[in-house]
Amino acid sequence: MQRSTSRRRSQSWSSRRSYRTSFRAIHALALAVFLTLAAPALPVPVRADRADTTPTVTRAGTTTTTRVAHGKRVRPGSAQPTPAQSSPAQSTPAQSSTERALRRLEDQWASAVVRRDKAAFERLLAMGFVYTENDRVMTRGELINEIVSGSDTVTTARNEEMQVHSFGPTTAVVTGWLILQGRGAGGAFDRRFRYTDTWVRQGATWRVAAAQDYLAPSGTR
Repeated sequence: MQRSTSRRRSQSWSSRRSYRTSFRAIHALALAVFLTLAAPALPVPVRADRADTTPTVTRAGTTTTTRVAHGKRVRPGSAQPTPAQSSPAQSTPAQSSTERALRRLEDQWASAVVRRDKAAFERLLAMGFVYTENDRVMTRGELINEIVSGSDTVTTARNEEMQVHSFGPTTAVVTGWLILQGRGAGGAFDRRFRYTDTWVRQGATWRVAAAQDYLAPSGTR
C-alpha cells in the first residue's frame, strides 16, 4: 500500500516536471518567433562616423529620399543647380565698347542722310564699299552722290531694333530697321528699310565695307 502510494506520488511529480519542461519549451519557441517577426522594426545602432544625415520620408511602406539644395527641396533624381546654370553670361568690356561704338556710328549714318552730309559718308564708308538695295547695286561714289544730290528730301531718320554681331576684334555686322520720312517726287513718304551693315576696323576707326537694304512694302510694321 505504501509502495503504491509512493509510486503515485512519483508519477505525479514526474508529470509536473514534464509539464514544466514543455511549458518552458513552448515559451522559448514563442519568444523566438516574436523576436524574428519584430526584428525589422527594431532600431539598428549606427556608428556616428557612418551615420547618413540625409532626411528620409516613409510613405505607404516605401522609403523615398529628399535632398536639400540651396535651401530648396529637390526631388530624387532631379538635376542639381550649378553655378554655370544660375549665373548669366557676362559680356566683356571689349564687346560692350564695340557695340556702343557701332550703334553710335549707325546713328551718325541716319543723321547724315537728313543733313545730306557728304563728309560724314566719306568718313563712314570704306574704300571699295559696295551697297545693295533690293535689286540695285551701287559703288561708294554712286551712293554718296544719290544721298547728297537726289530728289528725295529726308526730314526724319532713325534706327530701330539694332543688333550687333561681333566676329572678332576687326569685324562686326549690324542689323536693324532704318525708318526714313520725308518728301519726294511722288509726295510724302514713310519708308522702312531692313538693313545689314558689315563693319571692319581699320586701325582705330570702324568703317562700313558693305551694306544691304531691303525696302519693306508700304504699310509693313
